Amino acid sequence: MKPRPLELDYIASRRRPVWLGVAILAAALALGGVLFEQYRDTQVELSRLETEAGMLGSDRRPARAVPKERLDEEVKAAEVVVRSLTLPWASLVETLEKASTRDVALLQLQPDAQNRLVRLTLEARSRQAMFDYMRRLGASQTLADAHILSHQVQIEDPQKPIQFSVQATMREAR
Repeated sequence: MKPRPLELDYIASRRRPVWLGVAILAAALALGGVLFEQYRDTQVELSRLETEAGMLGSDRRPARAVPKERLDEEVKAAEVVVRSLTLPWASLVETLEKASTRDVALLQLQPDAQNRLVRLTLEARSRQAMFDYMRRLGASQTLADAHILSHQVQIEDPQKPIQFSVQATMREAR
């Protein structure tokens, strides 16, 4: 038995007419346009109704009462913020700049607005530089009661600087 020769047809036969697909597409687009128009009209109407309801105000909910403890906490938090904003920052920075020399470096500044205190961490090249800095701070109009809280010689550093902490009270702005 001999296999039959294979006949391949590379030209496809015509399928359904194209006009049917075009007609369905046109109908779907028209229907989509109509639905979009209705959606837009509905949204405009809904917006108008919400505006009218807001003007009437008949169904407004009463404001919820906030517990007194929560109000007190918020007032205290606001007072802390106001205190920190009302600190005499410009005069404090000016005082620190005037007191500084090449022999003393300011490492850290920690203001405590509630108690009107400022804590400084500094490093001086020598004890004399540290004491001179303290004299200049004591003579300032912005800070009062400046005193050294602690000091430590940095042994691991070859220049052996003195790191010290100072606390001072900020005076009221005049």
